[in-house]
Amino acid sequence: MRAIVLEDDAVYQESRPDPVPAPGEVMVRVLQAGVCETDLQLIKGYMGFRGVLGHEFVGVAESGPLQGRRVVGEINCACQSCATCKAGLQSHCPNRSVLGILNHDGAFADRIAVPQVNLHAVPDSISTDVAVFTEPVAAAYQIPAQIPISRSDRIVVLGDGRLGNLCAQVLAGLSDHVTVVGKHPEKLALLQARGIATALVRDAIGERLADIVVECTGSDSGLPAALRLVRPRGTIVLKTTVAGTQTLPWAPFVIDEVTLVGSRCGPFDRALDGLARGHVDVLPLISDRFDLSHGLAALQRAQVRPVLKVLVDVARQ
Repeated sequence: MRAIVLEDDAVYQESRPDPVPAPGEVMVRVLQAGVCETDLQLIKGYMGFRGVLGHEFVGVAESGPLQGRRVVGEINCACQSCATCKAGLQSHCPNRSVLGILNHDGAFADRIAVPQVNLHAVPDSISTDVAVFTEPVAAAYQIPAQIPISRSDRIVVLGDGRLGNLCAQVLAGLSDHVTVVGKHPEKLALLQARGIATALVRDAIGERLADIVVECTGSDSGLPAALRLVRPRGTIVLKTTVAGTQTLPWAPFVIDEVTLVGSRCGPFDRALDGLARGHVDVLPLISDRFDLSHGLAALQRAQVRPVLKVLVDVARQ
C-alpha cells in the first residue's frame, strides 16, 4: 500500500506492507484524511513518533459489524482491561497506543487497522468532506464535557486556525459572549460570517476579564497570553500541543487562583450529531486537497499561513 511515513523526516512510500490487524481490530480502507497541527508537531519531534502519520480520517470498514459502511475512528487504542479503562477513562489508558501519534500506524495510507470499539458509522446525510472533521470537532466538544458553560460566560478563544475556529463555533452555541483573537483577517472573517466576535492580536480586548480562555494557538506564547486575559479564579483550557520544552512562571496561577484544564480528545457521537445538524460548519475551512501520492506536498501546504485545513484524498467509493 501507499503511505506517508515519518522516519527521520516524512517520506512517501509507494509500496509498504498492509497493516496486520491485532485482535479486536478491523481493517479500514481509507477514503480521506485531514492534516492536523499535531501531525506538523510530530514532524518537528513531538512524542518521538515513527510510523505512518495521520489520525483524522474517514474510511470504509472491511470487516466487523460496520463492514461496507463509512466510518470514523477514535484515536486512542485502549487495553480495555486496566483500572483506568474500567473506570471509563479509556482515552487515558496507560497501555494505549494512539493512531498516527503513539506506537500505532495512522491514516495517511491506503489502509489502517483500527479497534472495532473505536469505530463510528457516518450517517448518510454527512458527506465525506464533512465527516473527516469528526475528530477535531469532537475535540472542541470536549470543552463543554469538561467544564460548565453558561450563556453569560465571557469566553476568549486564542487562535484563528483550524481548532480555534471549531472550538469557537461549538462554544458560541453555549455562550453569548465568545470572542476569537487571531492574526489573520481572512480567517477571522469566516467566524464573523457566523456572528462570532473577533479581534486581532494587536487589538486591546480587556485584560483579566475573561471567565474562560481557550488556548488554540499552537504556539508556546499562547499560555502566557491566556494568563493575561483570564480573570482571577477564571479558567484556562489548554488545547495546544507544542514540540519542545515550554517555560512559564507558575506564580500567577497561585496568586490569581486560576484553573488550568488540559483538554484533548472528545465525544465522537456528539461531534457527528453536531455536524449532521449543521451546528458546526466545516466546509469553509477546507483550503486545499492533495492525492495521497502528493501527501508530502499536503504537509508542506498545511504549514503555510493562513491555510486552514488541508485534506488528503486517498480513495473514492
